Amino acid sequence: MPSLTASKKRTATEHGASRPTLLLDWYDRHRRRLPWRPPAGERADPYRVWLSEIMLQQTGVKTVGPYFEKFLARWPDVASLGRASQDDVLRMWAGLGYYSRARNLHACAVAVLRDHGGVFPDTEEGLRKLPGIGPYTAAAIGAIAFDIRTMPVDGNIERVVSRLFAVEEPLPQAKPLIQELASTLLGPTRAGDEKSRAGDSAQALMDLGSSICTPKKPACALCPLNDDCVARARGDQETFPRKAPKKTGILRRGAAFIVTRGDELLVRTRSEKGLLGGMTEVPGSEWLAGQDDKAALKQAPALKGVTRWHRKVGVVTHVFTHFPLELVIYTAEVATRTRAPEGMRWVPVATLADEALPNVMRKAIAHGLDL
Repeated sequence: MPSLTASKKRTATEHGASRPTLLLDWYDRHRRRLPWRPPAGERADPYRVWLSEIMLQQTGVKTVGPYFEKFLARWPDVASLGRASQDDVLRMWAGLGYYSRARNLHACAVAVLRDHGGVFPDTEEGLRKLPGIGPYTAAAIGAIAFDIRTMPVDGNIERVVSRLFAVEEPLPQAKPLIQELASTLLGPTRAGDEKSRAGDSAQALMDLGSSICTPKKPACALCPLNDDCVARARGDQETFPRKAPKKTGILRRGAAFIVTRGDELLVRTRSEKGLLGGMTEVPGSEWLAGQDDKAALKQAPALKGVTRWHRKVGVVTHVFTHFPLELVIYTAEVATRTRAPEGMRWVPVATLADEALPNVMRKAIAHGLDL
């Protein structure tokens, strides 16, 4: 890990006593009310912290809120979640995206129940051994739920720290330096109390990045650290964090086949491994950069009585993390007694909301059924 530059280390040392205190004082006055965050002074529930952190990966607070409440109502603790089926977890997760998180969520709950008696380990090392918990999530749970003196660094904290210290190195190369600088903002221990308020320090930075030190037009006048921010003094705060040019994935194309049998729809379950693993989908072709309509149509499911597919006007578009996708939609209707091909099944259209359908499939079905 690269060490702090001499000037940044000197700045961090000179203001080390004031920055954490200013930050915590601000947090005590302005902390956000979030479903997973307990009232001030109360200890956080490790289960809620973990559940929220997994959901918040690549997803905003507003989107996560309803899903968090729904999960908590269904599975109020890690033991109940660990006893659930993966299919049920995927159904509840449907629409939240990045579905490997849901599979890891379930696997982690199973591991905590099986190997730890339904109690989360209270060390970063122990947490990192659990499925789906990496260095950041382990630090977040450790700091917020167990008062471990560690600083998790998410996107909000990266932005605050990169501006505060004017970190010129672009992401992701700058991550180790930002991590080291962020750790200088950990709050002091309280007199007569061994707790470090590390969780409060981390959440203060998260809240600061979310509400004040925003990507565009940051409200610097309201920031508790504004007198000490190098980027603000230079007037180029919106240019941080520095980022390397983003590579755009190559467009892939494919076809989706919407087959109805009365009021039922033909679906199948994707392989457990890979993109959208374990999720429900309508039959479709491969998604390839060089895919053409003729090749895609040859991958249609073989169904008795279907001699011609009707192509819907337009395409369904969706953007994954690494590539954009275009799907051509084909439709067909079959007789009432038509059997589903091997590996597929019929489900009532009225119960599709209960299926673990990713957003791209919901778009395809809506387009094919004119919903």
